[in-house]
Amino acid sequence: MRARFEFGQRNLGAQREAEESVFVHFGLACSGSFPSRPCARGTAPVVRHPRRCDGGAIAQLLPAQGAEGMTALAGVWNFTGEPSAGAAARRMLAAQRIYGPHGDAAWDGGDVAIGRAIYEILPEDVHDRGPIIGGGGRFRLVADVRLDNRDELGAALCIDVDEARTLPDAAIVMRAWERWEMDSFARLYGDYAFALWDEAEHRLVLARDHVGARPLHYHRNASFLAFASMPKGLHALPEIPYAPDEIRAAEFLALMAERGPRSFFAKVSRVEAGQCAVIGRAGITRIWHWHPPTRTPMPVRGTDYAEGLRAHLDAAVAARLRGAGARVGSHLSAGFDSGSVCATAARLMSANGRVVAFTAVPRPGFTGAAGPFRINDEGDLAAATAAKYPNIEHVRVHSSGASALTDLDRDYFLFERPLANADVQQRWNQINAEARDRGIRVMLTAQSGNATISFSGLSYLPELVRRGRLPELLRVAGALVRNRDLRWRGALLQALGPWIPQSLWVLLHEIRSGYRPALSTYSMLKPGRLEAALQADESGDHSDFDPSYRPRSDATDLQRWMLSRVDFGNNQKGVLAGWGVDLRDPTADRRLAEYCMSIPLAAILDQGRLRGLARTAFADLLPPSVLDERRKGHQAADWFESFASQRDHVCGEIDRLAQVGAATAALDMERMRRLAEDWPVGGWTTPGIEARYRHALLRGMVSGHFLRKSSRSNV
Repeated sequence: MRARFEFGQRNLGAQREAEESVFVHFGLACSGSFPSRPCARGTAPVVRHPRRCDGGAIAQLLPAQGAEGMTALAGVWNFTGEPSAGAAARRMLAAQRIYGPHGDAAWDGGDVAIGRAIYEILPEDVHDRGPIIGGGGRFRLVADVRLDNRDELGAALCIDVDEARTLPDAAIVMRAWERWEMDSFARLYGDYAFALWDEAEHRLVLARDHVGARPLHYHRNASFLAFASMPKGLHALPEIPYAPDEIRAAEFLALMAERGPRSFFAKVSRVEAGQCAVIGRAGITRIWHWHPPTRTPMPVRGTDYAEGLRAHLDAAVAARLRGAGARVGSHLSAGFDSGSVCATAARLMSANGRVVAFTAVPRPGFTGAAGPFRINDEGDLAAATAAKYPNIEHVRVHSSGASALTDLDRDYFLFERPLANADVQQRWNQINAEARDRGIRVMLTAQSGNATISFSGLSYLPELVRRGRLPELLRVAGALVRNRDLRWRGALLQALGPWIPQSLWVLLHEIRSGYRPALSTYSMLKPGRLEAALQADESGDHSDFDPSYRPRSDATDLQRWMLSRVDFGNNQKGVLAGWGVDLRDPTADRRLAEYCMSIPLAAILDQGRLRGLARTAFADLLPPSVLDERRKGHQAADWFESFASQRDHVCGEIDRLAQVGAATAALDMERMRRLAEDWPVGGWTTPGIEARYRHALLRGMVSGHFLRKSSRSNV
């Protein structure tokens, strides 16, 4: 029978040599960021194909060379029945080797094959032997997973403690699926993406955790279904087109939440966070498996909520220390979120471990003007937090002076998506490099903290308006004013903001701050392009899109929007591949998030203070200078020093983009040229210039670069 995929013989030695040359080109392999080791296990076993009854056919497992920590997945299902899926899966795994350099393993069932390439991190990974078989041969599973409740699941599944030590996380996921199938999602806590083939139902289940910490993409047409962790796995198959998704590009330029199955590549879909896609021959059913809790209507004592918040954060941080060893890295800023995570890790590791805390700071001697309520250099406040704990080593990572435009080719290769804040990501990548050079494999972050542990609680004001509780509104607003968290004008705008017409809101904001919160200010999107894109996009619900960012009246909806606005799965995978650092965010922990989303807003505004509950809960973790600070950190405050010298580069890139159809369709090329011609000679820190050049032009350049590369333009 003729194979659906015809790849011929693969020269794997030449392929590896080509991959290594790419790594060296991007400055990756020479730094030791792609660990590699020889196979220590020899030939893998074979298993019988459960669908063949002649007793002679077997399904082949590729050699298993490593174990499962953070993993790249791949698989193919030929609807035509052609037995070529195994060769296609191998090709897809080879294309993703940078995300799983410690070995490949695959199950080949002829017209169906699934596999994974491994990046070894977790202690139990040494016991991994490839795709997991379960249900007496009914199920096949590959998983990119770190479970945070192994012991709890083991007890519920009656797994002996000694046996549990020999089971990788993927095996426990399979045990859970054997017992509960689709009901497993309610019991799985941690970061995961997995693919499960169900032989009896003849279906494939693709799933991601509640915040999408691990990526998972797929392509389906009339002839076959293919899935892979990263788009480059899918693009290893010549049948899948290589082109940008121009609708998603327009939505990204408008800073819209990434909703719906679109990825940044045409004909490549993503499993959304908190969702599973059940795929059969007839089509795809997408099911939400995560549902945020209902907020508690009546508050208990604020101290009880504070104790609960501390307990949940302790558990979330402890779970993410698994496999880190005696030293763990942590981001540390001047704020509550990273400070609380870092301090909690130090307290949990006080007996025999150390935390290396990294703070991104401007170059020495930087004296740029700070905006109102902004901190340009967070180093001193971060140092105050670090000084409370003898087992924290504080490292200030000064800006390298390189432009955010310098590494766009490397970023495209690693992340396969445009970066929302390329200038900030560049500083984080400096931290990644510093951590790698110090031998740190696990880095704690707190990027979801604003939605969980330090949620402001301001949504309580419009909620009180909606419920007609005006005396309570005046009491709460008055307390916020007395505590100097708001002025009466700000409290009024916050309370009435959801119902103020968008045009009036923009005008009021411009009068108040000098900044116009409109799409034409902060985006380089071509006029009319967004409307056309939204009209063509039937896959995502963007009914709540508000380019002026008025306050929202539903706090739970706001928190969920904050958690899902950007899909960070590709970023997590790219950082591991590029620097060998596994990013873990305790503030996105599912139990912690659900707890924070259930707390009454009155309790969050404990004692009439913004983030009052966080201030109470973390009072003994953080120094008074951090707890009392009302300013916010200004990330990459010296961004303009390197960008200001890039005018020639910007002009050259604009000329190149003018020759790329996808770029000219999305970007306002005339405005880009005007901004390049009217290059500022100063005033880079003023709101107007920062909005035009940092937010609009820089993001437009980053998006344009992605469109140019994904269009495979020769310019």
